[in-house]
Amino acid sequence: MIIKHVLIAQTAPAGPSPYAELAEKYNVTVDFCPFIRVERLSGKEFRTQRVDILSHTAVVFISRTGIDHFFGLCEELRIAVPETMKYFCLTESIAFYLQKYIVYRKRKIFYGNGTIESIIEAIGSKHKGEIFLLALASNSKPEIQKAFEKAKMKHTKAILYRTENSDLSHINLSRYDMMVFYSAAEVKSLTDNFPEFKQNGTKLAAFGAATLKALKAAKLKAAVEAPTPEAPSMAKALELFLAKK
Repeated sequence: MIIKHVLIAQTAPAGPSPYAELAEKYNVTVDFCPFIRVERLSGKEFRTQRVDILSHTAVVFISRTGIDHFFGLCEELRIAVPETMKYFCLTESIAFYLQKYIVYRKRKIFYGNGTIESIIEAIGSKHKGEIFLLALASNSKPEIQKAFEKAKMKHTKAILYRTENSDLSHINLSRYDMMVFYSAAEVKSLTDNFPEFKQNGTKLAAFGAATLKALKAAKLKAAVEAPTPEAPSMAKALELFLAKK
């Protein structure tokens, strides 16, 4: 199947994008449309959880969105995050995103390969004594907290933001040969907005284990997966896929 039109279920990047290079190199049209909208909890809403951020020595991030809302909430609440705070991220790309808010130092930033189990491995025995704050969305999977409970690590679940489906009624899905998803919430938005959707020949791409799992649960098949050793980013994964066509 020749790929001519690609839909990415996220907001279009503000600056230069590797997708623009892919579009030109492989003569494809790349459209962006956010399948979900994210809202940070207000300081008042967060306080109802009775979570003391400064009583923790490490923060766990499963998305770049979580990073944005963690530091945004700290600013609203006038909380000065100590330089000694450690950060554990789901993937390397999420870890690098921390540079937007802090000085990147390998001795306090660690990451997995896209699974919760890999974060537990990154923590290992060396960091097991930390007190972890799990920076989560309202619809985050319970497996995240269960993994920390199983590993017997001190932790607190903190809901920082909520996700809601976008209205996608204006989109004609039949126009696209491929759709790209970065989160399980985006997959849910697809199935909620288009309950009669049939994959047929449409190629789907999934970033992260949770996204892939969501596609499988919806009885949809991913033709492209990332991150992998060969393709640490979705853009690279798509390039490798398109190069074979």
